[in-house]
Amino acid sequence: MKLATALSERSDLQDRINELAGRLNSNAKVQEGDTPSEDPKELLNELDRDIERLEELIARINNTNNNTRKDGVTLTQLLAKRDCLDKKILVLRGFLDNASARVNRYSKTEIKILSTVSVAELQKKVDKLSEEFRKTDETIQEINWTTELI
Repeated sequence: MKLATALSERSDLQDRINELAGRLNSNAKVQEGDTPSEDPKELLNELDRDIERLEELIARINNTNNNTRKDGVTLTQLLAKRDCLDKKILVLRGFLDNASARVNRYSKTEIKILSTVSVAELQKKVDKLSEEFRKTDETIQEINWTTELI
């Protein structure tokens, strides 16, 4: 199985487990004399099977990520880099929005508000980080589709 396929199955299992949680909660109680729309014991058995499979997949994915290298860098390191780049870009874009927002003055006696940074320079930095993020993500996707799950 390719790593990308395992990642897709992991995502499906996580969605299914969340759905099972809702179904379990919907069938936790019934009025006296009624029966639940689904058997909670069956749902709990499904949950156990899905959790067991999810645990196995997560362990195998993590093992694969730790043992797969591209240009001397593990997939785990690439994932950490991508996640941190994403977070930094998000923060900087919010900062840029605030720094570049115009504050209208209605008279010359009002206080003038100025940006504390060079918006143009910071935008170039964000653009460069965004390019690095895209390249890192493309590398990760390539590895996911060409690497066998350990």
